[in-house]
Amino acid sequence: QVQLVESGGGLVQPGGSLRLSCAASGSIFSINAMGWYRQAPGKERELVAAITSGGSLNYADSVKGRFTISRDNAKNTVYLQMNSLKPEDTAVYYCHALIKRAIVTMFIDYWGQGTQVTVSS
Repeated sequence: QVQLVESGGGLVQPGGSLRLSCAASGSIFSINAMGWYRQAPGKERELVAAITSGGSLNYADSVKGRFTISRDNAKNTVYLQMNSLKPEDTAVYYCHALIKRAIVTMFIDYWGQGTQVTVSS
């Protein structure tokens, strides 16, 4: 069994900051990419940021320069530092990871339960 547990969402005023965390636990052999997606009401889920095990980064254009993704491989944890938040950043944020549970298995997609981020005055 593998779980991704997120924390750090909440309500913040425009221009404020939040830090999301996501810890993977359970039967894990290896983790490839980890990242964050978001889904606003009435919209499709979209990639926010991702980081590979080697440290390669990918950001959505809408968050470049404002959000920073990082990971602690020893703790199987990924973080998303969100600065200069805008009302359009309001969404449910989901943690994602590609995880291999044993040496002979394939990497499989795992998702967290989601955490609400609301940017409003």
